[in-house]
Amino acid sequence: MGRFFSIVIIALVLIGAGLFYWRFYWVFGEGVKSGELNFVVKKGYIFKTYEGKLIQSGFRGGMAGSIQSYEFEFSVENAQIATTLMENSGKQFDLHYKEYLGALPWRGNTKYVVDSILSMNGQPEEKSIRPKVQNTQ
Repeated sequence: MGRFFSIVIIALVLIGAGLFYWRFYWVFGEGVKSGELNFVVKKGYIFKTYEGKLIQSGFRGGMAGSIQSYEFEFSVENAQIATTLMENSGKQFDLHYKEYLGALPWRGNTKYVVDSILSMNGQPEEKSIRPKVQNTQ
């Protein structure tokens, strides 16, 4: 009977760990967003994280009779990327991001995490911070 409970406990822990990984660490999607950088700030009560907003061109209908701009709210894990963004607020950026199914407090307030700057003001960044590419061979 004790062995059965041990197996059940181990199975539940493994299933829970798998679900936690799937929800918070598995990359659901990734892509590039372009627009004018509105702001990047470092904030938080316990975990200080970098949060930012990119204003994209175009308009979308919000409530009836109103017009809103497209906004992309994101988090940044890398302090070097965050510093570059903070120093260039108001400029046009192409940002590469990863989308997770859930946010973690030490990673940021959003499920979108910017991991590289592809270009600034439409020009490839000389000191661009590119995503890490893993060899598949």
